[in-house]
Amino acid sequence: QVQLVESGGGLVRSGGSLRLSCAASGFLFRLIGMSWYRQGPGKERELVATISSTGQIINYADSVKGRFTISRDNTKSTVALQMNSLKPEDTAVYYCKSATNPPYWGQGTQVTVSS
Repeated sequence: QVQLVESGGGLVRSGGSLRLSCAASGFLFRLIGMSWYRQGPGKERELVATISSTGQIINYADSVKGRFTISRDNTKSTVALQMNSLKPEDTAVYYCKSATNPPYWGQGTQVTVSS
């Protein structure tokens, strides 16, 4: 059974940092690309960052470039999102997603950035 479990969300002030983690199980994690998405209040879900199976190919949404860093540990089947210089507009539920067929989603973790 595939499971993606996010953790690390919380309440932080503007300019602060948080580190999200997604623990994966039930598939060959080391062979699968992973992504982080987010959905803010009243907004559509949007792609934040992607990382290839080896970690060599990484892409970011323009809105988070230079502030967020995606990484993975294939020995632990985890993918992380380090978020620095957080802004109120980063407030959202953050989800990890696997590039499997079909794709799988975690349950999400809430990030709230106060001004």
